Amino acid sequence: MGLKPIVRVSFEAGELIREHPPKLYNANKQLVFEIARSSGFPFEGQVDYARWLAQELPEEVTLQSAFSVRPGYFAYAVSGDPTAVAWHVNFSDPHLFFAYGGQLLAQDELQVAEHPILGSVREALDARDMPTLTVDEWDIPTPVTIAGAQRRCVFDTLPNPAAGCPSGLYGNAFAKATGEQVEAATLPLAPPTMSNILAMAAPRPSFGDYTREEIFNALCTVFTGFAAARTESERLVPDVSRTVIHTGFWGCGAYGGNRRLMTILQAFAADLADVEVVFWASDEPGIQLAEDAHQWYQRQRQDTPSVGSFLDCLVDERFLWGVSNGT
Repeated sequence: MGLKPIVRVSFEAGELIREHPPKLYNANKQLVFEIARSSGFPFEGQVDYARWLAQELPEEVTLQSAFSVRPGYFAYAVSGDPTAVAWHVNFSDPHLFFAYGGQLLAQDELQVAEHPILGSVREALDARDMPTLTVDEWDIPTPVTIAGAQRRCVFDTLPNPAAGCPSGLYGNAFAKATGEQVEAATLPLAPPTMSNILAMAAPRPSFGDYTREEIFNALCTVFTGFAAARTESERLVPDVSRTVIHTGFWGCGAYGGNRRLMTILQAFAADLADVEVVFWASDEPGIQLAEDAHQWYQRQRQDTPSVGSFLDCLVDERFLWGVSNGT
């Protein structure tokens, strides 16, 4: 696709974790980290960081990419297909991994807790005085890809009455959890698995109807991120035939984004970038919503092949902003 990153930096994982250990200001986060490195397996491998400038949208789209909806949350399963490269979206703050060391545990912080080398990437970039932005100072999207991040543990945020966590440990609940509850929820992976991360900042919270500019900027962000992941996949595995993006209700938690619109935009971006999407929709209502949104998208695409006309169609739908879930 001819994409080139603004910057690319490669790190050796063992050296990276030694020279730039994650800075964890919360005892529960520190406990998760200690368990994550307790397996005895070393931090190893090459970690490739790249930051990408927003790409122009194509004028038309003719592709029909695979889009599947699954129950639950990211599983990070290891694919048996050597020609497929998987990426997992980080629902990023405009400042990359901004709150990873603090007391809360939203999707962004959970992903860093399970992949602690991501915190080291942030610290290494800061030490080099390099920008750590997924949206630049002019509000232009600059998604980030990080290939080769070890997933060192699984942290279970789901309700666990037996451990004294009837509502689970997601979001604000993590800050109130005891050390025993955190330890019960953390499983070290032996050996660790490898993940590729795509960090994209969703549109900042607003209210009322989505404007055309908001919809356009969100689509531009996702298209750039998906296209960057495909470019990196082809660099990492030259004979790759599939780039698979694992995502979900991007920007629909703390930011209060519209779930239906964010599903449609990611399906559209997948067709524009020629990647596959696996959409994790948590529960049955989420699954139904995501499937309905994708079916609507497929029907509308038949009559609106141009990108501009489809954007007009989305504006005409008058999608409404929601409210933050408080995480």
